[in-house]
Amino acid sequence: MKQLLAGLSLALMSVPFGLSAAESPMVEGPTWAEISGDIVGDVALQDGAALLGVDAPYRAEDAATVPVVIEQTDTGPVITALKLVIDENPSPLVAEFRFGPAMHPLKLETRVRVNQYSNLRVIADTAEGSFMTGRYVKASGGCSAPATKDPAAALAGMGEMRLKLFDPQPAQQSTARREAQIMIRHPNYSGLQRDQITQLFIPAHFIHELEVWQGDDLLFALEGGISISENPVFRFDYSDNGAPALRVHAVDTEGNVFDQMLPKGPPA
Repeated sequence: MKQLLAGLSLALMSVPFGLSAAESPMVEGPTWAEISGDIVGDVALQDGAALLGVDAPYRAEDAATVPVVIEQTDTGPVITALKLVIDENPSPLVAEFRFGPAMHPLKLETRVRVNQYSNLRVIADTAEGSFMTGRYVKASGGCSAPATKDPAAALAGMGEMRLKLFDPQPAQQSTARREAQIMIRHPNYSGLQRDQITQLFIPAHFIHELEVWQGDDLLFALEGGISISENPVFRFDYSDNGAPALRVHAVDTEGNVFDQMLPKGPPA
């Protein structure tokens, strides 16, 4: 288990990112016009390039675990919610996030499945309106890529969690800002993967609700779908309120509930 979680941490931190979003802009295509009504309705979307930076590899090494970094560059507006969208995925809305005040200014990393070459969009809600930015990612087959473990092994440790803290960056050393990473063991089956022995499709089974708290203060909550990678990982900055542990509450599509207190140990 320790080796697995260490590998997940290393994968998220060490994947070399490619071109910036400015060098790999979203491309014009019909898909967004077809799905935007279901995702944002008639909300007017402003250009979010000045508010947020979105980083992901231009050509992903593994379409099933594509790292995405979302970082607020204009720290004035408070981002209260965010939608992560991959246009060409079978279920384009990857996740909807809600953020507590301690997450401002926002910096969040996770890993996603990309099913075919696609725009990856971030839509952020603030008191000043909603903003959209993103980039184009070349990857294919991520939603149907085989799981890394057979179903029995994948379910054996389901719900195990680990918290990792990092030394503060120079800009954070005089503040209460911290950087943390939460790893959750769960197969997050997409419903498009086949059992490698029987060749039958594995039913969809994934974490669809997640909340992370410090004491009574919400850090973030999400409603997720099939596009969050196996063994979800979330790395984020937050303002520490002094609580001795982070509390994580997760619910998957089979009704399993995972609650855990993760003590804040020394930074890595």
